[in-house]
Amino acid sequence: MKKLVLASTMLAGLAVSALPAFSADCDITVGVVMELTGPAGEYGKAGAKSVEMAFKDFNDAGGVGGCKLVMDTRDSQSQGTVAVDQATQLVNIKKVPVIIGGIISSVSIPILTSVTAPAGVVQVSPASSSPTLTALGRDGKTNGVFFRTITSDALQGTAAAKYALDQGLKKIAIIHVNNDFGVNMVKEFTAAYAKLGGTITSTTPYNEKQASYSSEASAAMKGDPDALYLVSTPVDGATIARAWLSGGGAAKFLLNDGMNSKDFIESVGAQYLNDAYGTSSGTSPTASTEYFNANYEKFSGGISPGAPAADRSYDAGAIVALAIAKAGKADKAAIKTAISEVVAEGGTPIHAGKAEFEKALKLIKDGKPVKYEGVIGPVSFDKYGDITGPFRLWKIKDGQVTTIGEMSADEVSKIKAQLTK
Repeated sequence: MKKLVLASTMLAGLAVSALPAFSADCDITVGVVMELTGPAGEYGKAGAKSVEMAFKDFNDAGGVGGCKLVMDTRDSQSQGTVAVDQATQLVNIKKVPVIIGGIISSVSIPILTSVTAPAGVVQVSPASSSPTLTALGRDGKTNGVFFRTITSDALQGTAAAKYALDQGLKKIAIIHVNNDFGVNMVKEFTAAYAKLGGTITSTTPYNEKQASYSSEASAAMKGDPDALYLVSTPVDGATIARAWLSGGGAAKFLLNDGMNSKDFIESVGAQYLNDAYGTSSGTSPTASTEYFNANYEKFSGGISPGAPAADRSYDAGAIVALAIAKAGKADKAAIKTAISEVVAEGGTPIHAGKAEFEKALKLIKDGKPVKYEGVIGPVSFDKYGDITGPFRLWKIKDGQVTTIGEMSADEVSKIKAQLTK
């Protein structure tokens, strides 16, 4: 294997665990662009630690021909322009063959359109769920380099609508972040919710990082809704929820996946959230799920394995690592081909952790196919880099997020098909 001289830098302040010592002249650097600060900072911190854990497990198993994978982690600050600048440095200066990130769609989309697609560099997002990413692939604008380990909001919006009505939330106001993610989630939700018999009293967009959201909360209360659908991130979401409650809004909420957050619950007050419901891209438990849930909190220094983006970020890191091993080198074209191959049907099932990666590396060395079955379950990518999977239905009870059910992708697809007739 051609050895690459690639320097690695880690973001100051991001705690990292010691990785095994290898010769620096064969390190393979992978770019990681995460939202470590800003409104989505909670997601990015969990995601970065998950990728780090996957890489440590992989390196401990032997790495790529004895060479380790190294993260060059950059903070997007939850801003698309910053993300593009950081991704450009990684691709043009560090010559990374892969970028993992971003977390939110408003970061991942500009990275894709401005940096990775034009350069032919693989991009794997753990948590960007906007349908726009599928549309870009369908329109031939991704160069086939984009993959994600989360289901599209084209289905999640429908799942949220059905779940809301099943919980008796029949007259709802919406406040949503005014970006690609928020607009598309609400679009899908609104179409399904109305056709299923629900009433939307108002839809109010908001811009991020405002000091106050009193005017948005007041606007949303018009029409006497019995609940609020809040499509947001934990910091802004908590400010909006407090404004809603202090203005007399009902203590009933529907929440998007990223609001499954300890910080959000503590900031709003658990006593106000016992009628708060949410949907998330779900999991089909495997041995990887058990391994991750047992080891992540200790590795991450206290982050819950249920933190938004944590599970699927480990899978993004594991899939990238196995793809580089299969490619045998830091070649972006070879890695792009290998990404789909390491999760394809017909390979030997491989799960998370050092022992499983050792097994995978031996199989790859022997020219045999592997199929990584992740923390979120067995996945495979379609031609647009999308996955399908179940949706987790959860409720906040006494300050804890509790799973109360699951909605399969097939069930959601059937509902969506019936609504379009």
